[in-house]
Amino acid sequence: MELFDLVMGYAGQPVRCALEIGAGTGKATRLFAERGVAVTATDPDQAMLTELRRHVPANVDTVRAAFEDLRPGETYELVYAAAALHWTNPEGRWSRMAALLQPGGVFASFGGPLRLADPAVQEAVRVARAPYLRSDEVPSPDGTPPDHELQWPGTELQRSRFFADVRQSVIERRLTMSASDFVGHLSTISAYLELSPPEREQVFSRIERVLPETVELAADITVHLARRRAVH
Repeated sequence: MELFDLVMGYAGQPVRCALEIGAGTGKATRLFAERGVAVTATDPDQAMLTELRRHVPANVDTVRAAFEDLRPGETYELVYAAAALHWTNPEGRWSRMAALLQPGGVFASFGGPLRLADPAVQEAVRVARAPYLRSDEVPSPDGTPPDHELQWPGTELQRSRFFADVRQSVIERRLTMSASDFVGHLSTISAYLELSPPEREQVFSRIERVLPETVELAADITVHLARRRAVH
């Protein structure tokens, strides 16, 4: 897969061991573990890790812990987060990350929003949600404008004394989803979660009414890569 090749190409040498932050149900875990990387998958939610265990190969260890609770000790050639980095505490984030990496080791973050590909459907949804929400975009954690060339977390990595050679790449991806699955996806987005339950029900019902049976989605993956400096 393009994402795996991108990370390994950047690493420039075989990666034997990796740590995953916020592994969830293990989609990204499988991507690396099925290609021979020994992954330590961490997540604070035991139910997520139980689900993950059902789908991953034997070279995966699981640790129930939030990123902030991981104690420096063992270091890894790769530490990565798939759509989970924004849940971590910004205070001390990069010194903590560096402590988990071998010198010259690679940090990778990847993910991106799902957006309706058809402008007409996008506009219909915008109108349907307008009485409740002006926008459902997730703002950048550090306030980087959406049109800025380098996006978060690349912006933070570039400012950090712990990391060098920061790169940003985009892997283009298109998905098809049923209308109800798309509404299910919206129910995980913070803008909707902040509404009261009755409002949320109303807005989802309004959105589902204007959606075709299946929707085309732009699901581009933005990848950020950086290398741990030898910090003295």
